[in-house]
Amino acid sequence: MSVPTPGPRPGDPRPPEQRPVADLRADVDEAVAGLDSLAERPVSEHPEAFERVHSALGRALTAGSERG
Repeated sequence: MSVPTPGPRPGDPRPPEQRPVADLRADVDEAVAGLDSLAERPVSEHPEAFERVHSALGRALTAGSERG
């Protein structure tokens, strides 16, 4: 019997401006936590890690500004 391997966590299908602030904050925290092991990873992977943080911050900031 094989054990299922977890895949990527599916994202919330709602647009950022409709998601709870706590969810957006969790996305940012998760992206920033990905930088913790950056020193041990190949330099070629660094831009992708920073892009994840940039995207998460952008979504959170956009959602916040659209809420007023």
